[in-house]
Amino acid sequence: MNKKMILGVFALSAAAAFSACKKTASDVTPGDTFNTVKSGNWKVTYFFDSGDETYKFSGYSFSFSDNGTVTATNGSSTVNGTWNTGTDDSATKLDLEFTGSGTFEELNDDWRVTELSATKIVTDDVSGGNNETDYLTFEKI
Repeated sequence: MNKKMILGVFALSAAAAFSACKKTASDVTPGDTFNTVKSGNWKVTYFFDSGDETYKFSGYSFSFSDNGTVTATNGSSTVNGTWNTGTDDSATKLDLEFTGSGTFEELNDDWRVTELSATKIVTDDVSGGNNETDYLTFEKI
């Protein structure tokens, strides 16, 4: 084998390995989502609700526990909530419910998981009244 063939085989192998780790909406199960979200701490890297509002969650670390509780902390403030996974209309959902803070209540929804990997969870939700789509992305810290 020449050098170009070896590099080509390596590149194809790496691409196949990477794509096997990332799941799209049709491949994601509630069990996959549950096991992924509870492993480590996460941050919001994108939140779109009538515009990019990611800044509202800047500095917060999200920790999802086995018992269905979620905690968002930024060093001086802590916000508590609950979470769950399930299915609805053949889609895997990540249900979030925060209390006591108007900002975090914006995350209260049953988010459809559209992409899942060990380091990233991409979700969306079609709003009830206006049929606009909101987006929420978590990435592992």
